[in-house]
Amino acid sequence: MTQDVEMQELPIPAPSDSVPSALPTTVQNLKEIASFIETGAYSREVRRILRAVRLTIALRKKLNASVISAFFNSALVPGSDVHGRLSSYLPKEDKQEMEVDTATNAIQGPVKHPLPELEIYCYLLVLIYLVDQKKYSEAKACSSASIARLKNLNRRTVDVLASRLYFYYSLSYELTGDLAEIQGNLLGLHRIATLRHDELGQETLLNLLLRNYLHYNLYDQAEKLRSKAPRFEAHSNQQFCRYLFYLGKIRTIQLEYTDAKESLLQAARKAPVAALGFRVQCNKWAVIVRLLLGEIPERTVFMQKGMEKALRPYFELTNAVRIGDLELFRSVAEKFSTTFTSDRTHNLIVRLRHNVIRTGLRNISISYSRISLPDVAKKLRLDSPNPVADAESIVSKAIRDGAIDATVDHANGWMVSKETGDIYSTNEPQMAFNSRIAFCLNMHNEAVRALRFPPNSHKEKESAEKRRERQQQEQELAKHIAEEDDDEF
Repeated sequence: MTQDVEMQELPIPAPSDSVPSALPTTVQNLKEIASFIETGAYSREVRRILRAVRLTIALRKKLNASVISAFFNSALVPGSDVHGRLSSYLPKEDKQEMEVDTATNAIQGPVKHPLPELEIYCYLLVLIYLVDQKKYSEAKACSSASIARLKNLNRRTVDVLASRLYFYYSLSYELTGDLAEIQGNLLGLHRIATLRHDELGQETLLNLLLRNYLHYNLYDQAEKLRSKAPRFEAHSNQQFCRYLFYLGKIRTIQLEYTDAKESLLQAARKAPVAALGFRVQCNKWAVIVRLLLGEIPERTVFMQKGMEKALRPYFELTNAVRIGDLELFRSVAEKFSTTFTSDRTHNLIVRLRHNVIRTGLRNISISYSRISLPDVAKKLRLDSPNPVADAESIVSKAIRDGAIDATVDHANGWMVSKETGDIYSTNEPQMAFNSRIAFCLNMHNEAVRALRFPPNSHKEKESAEKRRERQQQEQELAKHIAEEDDDEF
C-alpha cells in the first residue's frame, strides 16, 4: 500500500468544528487509488484496477461521508449529473465542512471529465459506505442506479469494478428481503457478460444466481443453471471457493454425498484465512456430509482456531452418531434445533437418524455373537408402537445393505453375528490408499495449473533472437560496404 502523505493546511480560518485530522490522509489515499484506476484504464492493465480495489478494501474502516464527499469534489465534475446523483445518497454534511471541501477543490484547479472506470469506482465507494452504515434502502437504490449505468459500458477495464458492484447489488436486495426481485436482472446481466466475454463477471453472476436459488430452496433450478452455464478457467479464487460451496450444497441435497464431500472440503481448504465465517459454513456442511457417508470426522476438525464455539453443536451431534445412541441424538437435535434451522441443515440431520441406528446396530453385532430382537430394540431405544418388528426390519435391511455381517433367526427371534474377518483381506485398504493417491495427484495438477507465466514470453524470446541476428547481419553488411569503399580508394 502506498504511504500516507500529509496534506498542507489551507489558509482558511479553522472554525471551532474543524475537519477531522484523518480526513486529508484518507482523501489523499483515495486520490492515489484513483490515479491507479486512470493509469490502468489508459494502459488497459486490469491488474492496476484490481490493486485499486484491494487498497480500497484496506481503507474501508476509514470511509465516511466527509471523506467520500471530498473525494467526489476532486474526482468528479462539481454540479454534474453524476456528482449530484452520488452525493444524494450521502447524508448532508455540516455547512462548515462543505465550505472546506469546496475551497479545497477550488485550489486544485479545473477537473477533467471523469473516466467511466472512475465513475463506477465512485459508485462502489458509496455502496461500501451505505452497507457498512446499514442503510440498506439507500444501498438498494444506489446499486440499481449503478447496474443501469454498467449496462451501457462495454470496457474490459471495468470488469473488475463491475464484479464488485454485482456483489453489492445482490447483497443490498438480500439484506432488504427482496432477493426474488432481481432473479431476472441477474440472468440478463449474466447473458450480457457472456456475450461480452466478461469471464470475471460470469463467475460472479453465476455464484449470485446460485445463491439466489438456494436461498429459496430452488435446488433443481440451481443445478440446471450450473450444468448449462459456460465453463471456463477460474479467474478469482474467492469466486471459485463460493462456487465449490454452492456445488457441495446442491450435491448434498441430491444425495451425491461423495462429490459433495470433495467440493466442500476443497472449498474450505482454498478459502482465505481471513474468511472465517465462510470456512465455518463449509466445515458445518462437510461434517454433516461425512456423517451421512458413515464417516466420523476427526476431533481436530472441531478444534480449529476460532471455530470451537460455532462447531460445538456439530461436535455433540458427531459424538451421538459415533456412539449410536438414538436417545442422545434426539436430545442433541432438540437442544440445538434453532442453530440447525438457521444453518439450514435441519433436514439433513433428520436423515442422520438412520445412520445412528445403523451405527448402534453395528456396535451390537460386534459386541454380541447372538442377541434377541427385543434386546436389540431395547438397546437401540426404538420408541415405535411395535419395536420388535421394527428392529427385525432394521436388522434385515442392514444385512441386505452389507452394513453388518449377520443372519436373522426368525423362528427364535435372534440376530446371529458372524465372526469378524481380517480387514486386510478385503479391498478396503486398497480403496483408502487409492483415495489418498488421487487426492495427492489432484493437488499436484491444481498446483501446476496455478503456475503463471508472462504472456507471449516465447514470442518475445524469438523476436529478441531475430533482432540480434538482424543487427549482426547489418553490422556485417556495413563492415563489408566499408571495406569495398576502402578498396575503391
